[in-house]
Amino acid sequence: MMKSVGLLVFALLWTGSCLQAQSNQPNILLIFIDDGGYADFGFQGSDLMPTPALDKLAKSGVMFTQGYVSASVCGPSRAGLITGRYQQRFGYEENNVPGYMSENSKLLGDEMGLPVDEKTIGNYLKGLGYKTGYYGKWHLGDADKYHPTKRGFDEFYGFRGGDRSYFAYEQIPHDDKKMERGFGQFEEPEGYVTDVLADETIAFIENNKNEPWFAFLAFNAVHTPMEATEEDLAQFPQLSGLRKEVAAMTLALDRACGRVLDKLDELGLDKNTLVVFTNDNGGPTDKNGSVNLPLSGTKSNHLEGGIRVPYLISWPAQLKKKQTYNYPVSTLDLLPTFYAAAGGDMSDLPSVDGVDLMPYLQGKNEDRPHETLFWKKGPRAAVRQGDWKLIRYSDRPAELYYLPEDISEHNNLASQNLEKVQELFTLLYEWELTLEPPLWHLKRKFEKYDIDRMDRYR
Repeated sequence: MMKSVGLLVFALLWTGSCLQAQSNQPNILLIFIDDGGYADFGFQGSDLMPTPALDKLAKSGVMFTQGYVSASVCGPSRAGLITGRYQQRFGYEENNVPGYMSENSKLLGDEMGLPVDEKTIGNYLKGLGYKTGYYGKWHLGDADKYHPTKRGFDEFYGFRGGDRSYFAYEQIPHDDKKMERGFGQFEEPEGYVTDVLADETIAFIENNKNEPWFAFLAFNAVHTPMEATEEDLAQFPQLSGLRKEVAAMTLALDRACGRVLDKLDELGLDKNTLVVFTNDNGGPTDKNGSVNLPLSGTKSNHLEGGIRVPYLISWPAQLKKKQTYNYPVSTLDLLPTFYAAAGGDMSDLPSVDGVDLMPYLQGKNEDRPHETLFWKKGPRAAVRQGDWKLIRYSDRPAELYYLPEDISEHNNLASQNLEKVQELFTLLYEWELTLEPPLWHLKRKFEKYDIDRMDRYR
């Protein structure tokens, strides 16, 4: 009898502790935008782009001055973030854009996507009891086997490809541009896509307010096509051309973010919701009028303007507000940070390249989260070790920069520091030996396009 009572008490205590742990799990909201310029937000210093909602978010937590993505283009950057692993480890090195790839590629067309044996952030959080939803641009494979609902997400509303119109199509140009609810239920949006994605995310939050949830809100703004409402365009009479369009689209983006964040306040979820805002790569100035200053470069190259992005994190229950963090961090860090915050055991992530950022942001660890970071796209690559950065090119000698004194990368120190060049070349080569060959290859003629774009915006 006593033994039975003891077992009952133990069971009740165990259940209670599990419920307590579950109740302390934060909700997680990842706001991920597309092709934003480094300087195009109020919290980044812009006086042209009013972003009051995002400025408020920046003040509520931590702003990173050296936030990096793992790739300078959309698809690979997303593959790195969603797995927490350098995407080159599983052959996802190039953008998966049909029509641009060499016919000698292993995979082409809809088959280009995130390998199905790679676990995603959705898989990991579902394993910890989270309800998971994905809203917006996917760009990790068009084939059914790559669909978000097959990659760890309970709900999906968005499109499978890399871009689409911000308004409903009368004639849809390609299947990957179709707006889709769940799996295979295609329906064009009733409204401006930026607004609709916020609506869907808000509905997900409301429907799951009593259990831990993870919402991945992947806006296609401010990627092309450049489409804004007349009302938002009218707010920028002093601007013209692409600059006017990107300003109007950014205004709509900030307003949509604000509506989602206000819903957290309304439901009393704001204190224990971990919110991240960041971007997939540097702004493509030639395509959407974005500005990356004082950084040189743009999307698709390894200058800072291609890989350093706006990056915010807020969690009022755990992080002090109005912080600035100055060591380099990466979007590779989001999966382990979310997993640890949700109560996961970091030993479950032996192959992840990112780190849990919380000990660093809470002052428990004063070291750098990363001593070394790598980037690679075809023959071009870069490595940052400490404050030194080496860029390897396909058409010229390597360049070396000391970033604390040269954020714009104008003073190439390679000829004065040959030993450092050799050291970083060796480090980069040793890393490359751990990678898989790309599953698909860009046609070589497009390499010149990327180089010319880089040189235009140095």
